[in-house]
Amino acid sequence: MSTTLPPVIELRNVHKRFTKHQDLIGRALELARKQPVPRTVHAVNGVSLSIAPGEVLGLVGESGCGKSTLGRVVAGLHHQTEGELRYQGADVAGLSRADKLAYTLGVQMVFQDPQASLNPRQRLHQILGEALQVHKLAPAAEIPARIDQALAEVGLAAEYRDRLPHQLSGGQRQRVGIARALMVSPKFLVCDEPVAALDVSIQAQVINLFMDLRAQHGLTYLFISHDLGVVRHISDRVAIMYLGKIVEMSTTAEIFARANHPYTQALMAEVPDLARRKRVFVPIKGEIPSPLNPPSGCTFHPRCPHAMPRCREEVPPLEAIAPGHWSACHLNHTAP
Repeated sequence: MSTTLPPVIELRNVHKRFTKHQDLIGRALELARKQPVPRTVHAVNGVSLSIAPGEVLGLVGESGCGKSTLGRVVAGLHHQTEGELRYQGADVAGLSRADKLAYTLGVQMVFQDPQASLNPRQRLHQILGEALQVHKLAPAAEIPARIDQALAEVGLAAEYRDRLPHQLSGGQRQRVGIARALMVSPKFLVCDEPVAALDVSIQAQVINLFMDLRAQHGLTYLFISHDLGVVRHISDRVAIMYLGKIVEMSTTAEIFARANHPYTQALMAEVPDLARRKRVFVPIKGEIPSPLNPPSGCTFHPRCPHAMPRCREEVPPLEAIAPGHWSACHLNHTAP
């Protein structure tokens, strides 16, 4: 992993909000309650992080925490409401047309549901060759060979090129999704829960494929998952996200050995451990609050067993608690 080159991706205080337009039902609720109904979803709320060339950053959190939205911001599918997205040291918002195309092709996304992300009416050679044709990245005569090469890299034979997505298994469809991303020779992949929809027996094969492709092509990943076991296997560093914010970030080894934030500790307690003969499963108390109306102060305080009055009033900053280890918790400033 290089430390001399600028980060492939850097986020600086990025926010993403979605505002729902008022409708008749919302207006009726406001009249009945005699107070306005929240209409703005705070999906990503002030996230700053950087991902170095060749690195895999695992992004972990419960469903609804904003991790997929953050991934779509990185991939350019959503534009941030506030903050700065930088690609290879340059602000994406200020890129020239040619550099913007380099960013668009350089950052590709692998989606969670391969069946929904592949056109059911196109054969694989059409799906894989489309980007090369649209962006004129290869002569027409070379495209079939490029398609066969991409299929081979993800473990599929050339004979699959004429099949439709419904003629493949779930694992094979996800391999096609990965091959499609590779067709434009990207530098960075946003992997949004790429194994969540697969059978457990297939997940390990796809994870190993990601690791092999990283080594072969020098790829950098933002690997989004709710499964800490998967993230532990593939990631160099881990960022823990809760209700739009990063609450803890460090190397994978440090996170699993010395989790600091109560939310991270709660997630760790839910990870199955087959090495232990006896294990008490303790689920996280309560449910993640609505991003339409997030709690004041530390957003985890309604579910935190260590919450203090200060937690309800002040937002804890994400700050270094050890070299390379950041956490956002007021408990780090209480007297021992």
